[in-house]
Amino acid sequence: MLIKLKKALDVKSSEITKKEVFLNRRKFIQSAAAVSGTALLPTFVNESFSATGKKFRNLHKTKYGEAEKLTTFKAITTYNNFYEFGTGKTDPAQNADTLKPHPWTIEVAGHAEKSGVFNYEDLIKPHRLEERIYRMRCVEAWSMVIPWIGVSLADIIKRLEPTSKAKYVAFETLVDKEQMPAQNQQILPWPYVEGLRMDEAMNPLTLMAVGVYGEEMPKQNGAPLRLVVPWKYGFKNIKSIVKINFVEKEPPATWNIQAPNEYGFYSNVNPTVDHPRWSQAKERRITGEGGLSALFTPKIETLMYNGYADEVAGMYAGMDLKKLF
Repeated sequence: MLIKLKKALDVKSSEITKKEVFLNRRKFIQSAAAVSGTALLPTFVNESFSATGKKFRNLHKTKYGEAEKLTTFKAITTYNNFYEFGTGKTDPAQNADTLKPHPWTIEVAGHAEKSGVFNYEDLIKPHRLEERIYRMRCVEAWSMVIPWIGVSLADIIKRLEPTSKAKYVAFETLVDKEQMPAQNQQILPWPYVEGLRMDEAMNPLTLMAVGVYGEEMPKQNGAPLRLVVPWKYGFKNIKSIVKINFVEKEPPATWNIQAPNEYGFYSNVNPTVDHPRWSQAKERRITGEGGLSALFTPKIETLMYNGYADEVAGMYAGMDLKKLF
């Protein structure tokens, strides 16, 4: 059965850039200065990136999002943030070979009837895999459109049977200094942690992603599983998850701990609330095409909740979005 969400998610299949096309394209060259305090022009590495390449079968294809051109597989997998492998945009693709996503276990803890340690396969396989095409808006004012593969987080949570005391869901990334060598540096307090309010976690848009472009999740993008919450800034989409904890109080979130005046717990995409060092009113869409012409791509207007207001705005009714950013 084809699942179709609301109008904010319609993307024409004809807009998808085929993987075979981007594989023969030359790498991008970083050659321009940042605008408004953000160094956002892409450099893509040309190496064979750290992707497993395993294809998923029997995916439930869906048409999501607006009629936007998808970001190429190459750009998605060679220009991203994953500080466990370095602070540069190309560091994850260059350094993530050390990650061992199989076998993988996830600890489920806290206020849930079904807690314990689960194999990755046991957590994911009971659910139908879907392709969901979402916008991804980085807090640094650049964005992509990504065809994720995953399962509804709400479906996973229902199986785990949280109790009435579970008001939030906390997530934790792997800590392993051999697999994630940049954890040998105090770039951030490890492990990377994130959290959602329970209604956010249960929202139909929230995805536990296990792949991209029809393939298993590349190591540099958070293999084997990561969170995707499309109406929030990208750093909320925690990668390489090893723990899910159902808690009663608001859990810690790494960037909120690191710089609470810059990164709020909610971190919903909001063009009316600027980062202290740059505007959030506009963004530069990275498609992965065009070589140097990408340097001159006009910025586009950032949409409230990244364009998903119809689906999520009700959760924040009555909240002061400037204080609870």
